[in-house]
Amino acid sequence: MKTAIYSHPDCKGHDMGHGHPECPERLDAIHDYLLATGLDIALEQREAPVVAMDDVTHAHSANYAAALDDLLQQVEQGGRMRALDPDTSACAGTRQAVLRAAGAAVAATDAVLDGEIANAFCAVRPPGHHATRDQAMGFCFINNVVVAARHALDARGLERVAIVDFDVHHGNGTEDIVANDERILMVSFFQDPLYPGSGRHPLGDNMVNLPIPPYTRGPEIRRQIEAHWLPRLNDFAPQMVFVSAGFDAHRDDGLGQLGLVEADYAWITQRLVEVADRHAGGRIVSCLEGGYNLGALARSVAAHVKVLARV
Repeated sequence: MKTAIYSHPDCKGHDMGHGHPECPERLDAIHDYLLATGLDIALEQREAPVVAMDDVTHAHSANYAAALDDLLQQVEQGGRMRALDPDTSACAGTRQAVLRAAGAAVAATDAVLDGEIANAFCAVRPPGHHATRDQAMGFCFINNVVVAARHALDARGLERVAIVDFDVHHGNGTEDIVANDERILMVSFFQDPLYPGSGRHPLGDNMVNLPIPPYTRGPEIRRQIEAHWLPRLNDFAPQMVFVSAGFDAHRDDGLGQLGLVEADYAWITQRLVEVADRHAGGRIVSCLEGGYNLGALARSVAAHVKVLARV
């Protein structure tokens, strides 16, 4: 079985304006680099479907899901940009991008569980890990990874899943939704201090939060992962692993000040593959979060996907 990559042209229709770091060109950079390096041949290309609202409400309140969709429909029809917070705006193409991004995560989960593919990477945007149960923020509208993880639990009958977040920013939205859900173990590292200023004090016993000082490099982060993430993951024995794959902890990314390089992302991915092989039949679904230096993003995604595809 192959590794699948889920994406859709609609994900480039979301555009928050000239100069915004979370831009459509992020997906172009990834796709172009995978093509140029020949890695695309090792991947099964799959189109991201639109998510069902029933799946969205596994992660978000029904009121929020309905209000968000209503707002995005108004923007879609009216064509005028609307700001949801100082960093997050909706344009006419946002609704379809949001629905495809979450839909990719759910479709990938089903395909992995059904044995159609070995694992998957969702090259989608907007990202999701700052979206809380009731609020869009930090470039995020729907929490794609939690929607997928809860789909695996609530719709597909799994009993335990892990969420791994290696974005430079704390996944506050994910933690807000899954804290104290004993079926989910969330492990993460993030730069501290940095937006959104959370994560030092975990909200539940099912959280392993690693605040990392600015300018920390890969070897120290690897040491902390081995000391803190891996024992908890192996004790928990997840039946599936979900990844919030942010690549903005790269040393070349201007939105953070950590010092990871491509080899570090390959190393982290290999550790997650080992956990998934040991406990979950290799089942991994990874979703793009941050990563704003286009060259570093493309190279880091390739390093991540190469390990997933075992090539």
